[in-house]
Parts: sequence; structure tokens; C-alpha cells
Amino acid sequence: MRNGLRIAALAGAILFSLPFTACGKSEELYERPSLPETDFPEAPALPETLPEEQTETPSEEQTETHEEREPLPEETAPEPEPEQGAQKETYLQVLVSGLNVRTGAGTQFSSLGQADKGTLLKCAGKNGNWYETCYCGKQAYVSAEAKYIATVTLEPGSEKTEKIIEEGLRLLGTPYVYGAVRLHDGNGRLLKNFTAAQFDCSSLMQYIFYKGANILLDVTTRTQIKQGTSVAWKDIRRGDLLFFTNASRKNKTGIERVGHVALYLGENYILHTASDFAKIEQITPLRKSYFLEARRL
Repeated sequence: MRNGLRIAALAGAILFSLPFTACGKSEELYERPSLPETDFPEAPALPETLPEEQTETPSEEQTETHEEREPLPEETAPEPEPEQGAQKETYLQVLVSGLNVRTGAGTQFSSLGQADKGTLLKCAGKNGNWYETCYCGKQAYVSAEAKYIATVTLEPGSEKTEKIIEEGLRLLGTPYVYGAVRLHDGNGRLLKNFTAAQFDCSSLMQYIFYKGANILLDVTTRTQIKQGTSVAWKDIRRGDLLFFTNASRKNKTGIERVGHVALYLGENYILHTASDFAKIEQITPLRKSYFLEARRL
């Protein structure tokens, strides 16, 4: 009997243990969501990928910053302003000797004079196949055909400098007269019998500096060279006065050597009047050998 009870108990134990083990595996899968809280600290590892996602998909704030670095075309519209400050001045370069400068845009109009080969004229616009310019204080025209005229550009100077140069451009072609009456006495008192129809080198400089920038220059090259600040040749710039000696004065001493003055325009060009009429031309090697000093006002 006891043996029978032991057998029965042993069989029951075996039967009871079999379903418990099978259910244990099933319950382990089913109950995974109810793992202890100590299993969840691994979850915060997920946010470590967020920075990469933000880089690939920018937020609105990041997008605005990107647009500021690369502005839209309409946002760049104001940029021409600094370019205007650096816009070059255009001149007409005469390619032939004795080019007629006429009163109107056509060969039927009378000639105001003739421009020398290599000289520059003001470019004030274009009318058909004719360029508008200034000559002897008047509106004038020259042929725009490529065999007669080319264009040259020079870097602009300050606003003051450009106003002075503009006064000189109006007077290109004006006859040279040695000892021409000055506009003023060096102190601003206007002189009688002055006329803008004739100049020598120092009276031309005095006139355009006064009219363009209200600057008082003295009455001769030998007194004008004492004004302003001395500038070395390597540092000269548009608007500086350049003083030279000449064949009749080169052997003199001191300021008595000074015999000519011109306005520097850049690229080796000067505006001056020497022996025939006011013009813009390049400094020749001979004139360069006569150079004495540059002055900046």
C-alpha cells in the first residue's frame, strides 16, 4: 500500500512538473513587457541618434540661418552700391591725327577744332554713330567709327577730385596763351579781364580747382608747388598736381626750375595745357625726365 502511494505520488510529481516547465517558456515571452524597471535604463540610448536626424532634416530656425548665409537673389539687389563707387570713368581715345570735333552729330556740322592722335576726350554719351563730348566749353561730337575712336577707362578718384576733373574736361581744346589772366589773385579775389577762352598751365589748374572744389591755388607754377603735401612719384594718384621743369629752366636752381604743372588722371595720363590747347595725353619719356615734384591738396 505504501509502495502504491509512493508510486502515485511520484507519478503525480512527474505529471505536475511537465506542464509547469512548458508554461514557463511561454510565460517568459508573454511577460516580457513586465520586466523589472532595472531593464529600462537602456531606452535612453535612443536619443543619441537625434543630432544626426536634425542635421539631415533642419529645423525652421536652422533653415533661416542657412538662407542668411546664401541669400535669395532679391536680397542681393543692394550690392551694386559699392560697385557704383568703383565704377570706372570712360574716355574717348583719338586714333588718328587731326580728328574733327564738330558742333553736331554729323559731317554737315561745322568743326570746333581738331583733336590730336592719342589724346582723350570726355565721353558724355552716344548719338547714333557719334559720341557726345565737350570741347572749348561747348557740347561737341566726334565720329564713333572704330577707325577713329576707341574707349579708355580710368579708375575714379574722390568726389572732390572728380568735380575738379569735370571742370577740366569742359575746357579741352581751349587755346594756350602764355601769361593768360588768372581767375583770381590767389586769395579768391576775382580779377578783371579774365576769360575762360584761354589759359596757360597754371591758370588752368587754378581755374578748375576753384570751380570744382573751391580750392585756392596761387598764380604761378613756382608758387603753386609750395601748396599742399609733397607726394613721391611712386605714390601719385588721380587728382595730384605734377610739377615739371622744361628746356629753358632745367639748369636753374630752386623753385626757378619749375616751369610746368599738370593734373594727374591715372595710367600715366595728365590733363594740362602746354603750347597749343588744353588736352589729356600720356606723359612722354622726355616730360617724365623733367619731373620735379607731385603735390596733393
